[in-house]
Amino acid sequence: MIESRPSELPYIERVWRSRSYDVSRMMSVATSRWELVFWEHRGQVQAAVLGPEAKASRAPVPGDADFFGISFALGTSMPHIPVSRLVGGNAAIPDVTRRSLWLKGSAWHVPDYDNAEAFVLRMVREGIVDLDPVVPAVLDGACPDASDRTLQRRFVAATGLTQGAIRQIQRARQAAVLVQEGVPAQEVVHRLGYFDQPHLARSLRRYVGRTATQLSAPDAAEPLSLLYKT
Repeated sequence: MIESRPSELPYIERVWRSRSYDVSRMMSVATSRWELVFWEHRGQVQAAVLGPEAKASRAPVPGDADFFGISFALGTSMPHIPVSRLVGGNAAIPDVTRRSLWLKGSAWHVPDYDNAEAFVLRMVREGIVDLDPVVPAVLDGACPDASDRTLQRRFVAATGLTQGAIRQIQRARQAAVLVQEGVPAQEVVHRLGYFDQPHLARSLRRYVGRTATQLSAPDAAEPLSLLYKT
């Protein structure tokens, strides 16, 4: 069971928490955003920065563990950990306890579901997190006075992915949500601009790891990672 909420802070896309029950593996859906994730398993607390995922993949899940995560908005990055190095990977945060962690030379209180914004604002004040406003502006349809090459460079620097890859991932995630809501495949093709149903099927397999039939099945054996409308 996953609980999540949006955030009014421009640096955060969503805050989420969950608990694993009788699950050893899950399908990790492609995502263009990086996350800061904390989890407790058998009394041990761990944390890591999870990079963007350019395609769906199966991931191990510790059983009976509690998770809490901050999904950062597109264009947000940590300059001291280039996000391009984290695509498809992660960076563990050392020396984490239930109450504190060590982050870039300072001791921090471990955040939770309700105070994630205060934690991220401190990260911003101390220069650990930065935001390139061009990235969300372009994705919202703005046309800044910059060459395509410059925009591509800024996208890769801030997100680790090209603008095209981000749009494909977002579209596939939207398609998966629509299919799960019962929207017919042909209607999904029409709404989201796929060429045809085979094009939609390839996108779902690559970025979500499921076919439309599997997504519409209520008793899918292998759970999906956090999936919400983008």
